[in-house]
Amino acid sequence: MKVADDAPIEQRRAAMDKLDMIPRPRKVDYVDTFVGGIPAIVATPTAARPDRHILYIHGGAYVVGSPKSHIGMCARLAKRAAATVTVIDYRLAPEHVYPAAVDDCVAAYRAIIADIDPSLVTIAGDSAGGGAALATLGALKAAGDPMPGAVYLLSPWADLTASGESVVTRAPYDPMFDGDGLIEAATTYAGDTPLDHPGVSPLFADPTGYPPTLIQTGMDEILLSDSTRLAERYESFGVDVRLDLRDDLWHVYPILAGYMPEATDALVRAAVFIRERTPAPMPSSGKVVVPT
Repeated sequence: MKVADDAPIEQRRAAMDKLDMIPRPRKVDYVDTFVGGIPAIVATPTAARPDRHILYIHGGAYVVGSPKSHIGMCARLAKRAAATVTVIDYRLAPEHVYPAAVDDCVAAYRAIIADIDPSLVTIAGDSAGGGAALATLGALKAAGDPMPGAVYLLSPWADLTASGESVVTRAPYDPMFDGDGLIEAATTYAGDTPLDHPGVSPLFADPTGYPPTLIQTGMDEILLSDSTRLAERYESFGVDVRLDLRDDLWHVYPILAGYMPEATDALVRAAVFIRERTPAPMPSSGKVVVPT
């Protein structure tokens, strides 16, 4: 969502949170809580057994966004994937610079896998949240923590140096995001850390050993090059990666699931991927439960 770059940060955050005025999906329990000490909304579908868990990291250029802005889309994904979803309220810049956001993501993930097999967990995120998801993988790998079963990325902001050609070539076509404030937002988040540091720009990290990954991106998208280069890099390191590109679509288009057919279809494809990569344990009856 576009908001004036020169608007006060409180106004920009409030505008983003207005997405929660859209009715949340029904047949889902919503709980405001803390996960690993991090504020979060946990959404649990009630119509089908949630056999897996999604840790979702919201976008917003690391300066805006919250669980409120993304819970609607995340609940729709959770229902289709037969999963509980935890959307965390990680610390934002400029009050908290790198690595505060990543530290919060790691804390939430560790709390989740204290009760759930990591192979049943998906780490997901959009835009800056996609970058934070990747940076979280790097932090987990460095610390020797178990990896999740899958990763789902929507238009990930993986290169904060803005070196991708699509920042320029796709700018006239992306109605959701423009490139004018990319470097300013990047430096606000990075603080004293170089923009090409792998924790800040995980495009430059070593992804050896990373889980199967789905990347969904629109072709009319200024961060298109982040996605295409990330997929190429993953393939070169032997990571199982799927790059799902769609013509005439823009930055984080799946957030309109439920209101735009192309966005709904994207979440369906994501849910299928998550179910495939985080298979549910066999019920004691021996019958397979098929999510609706």
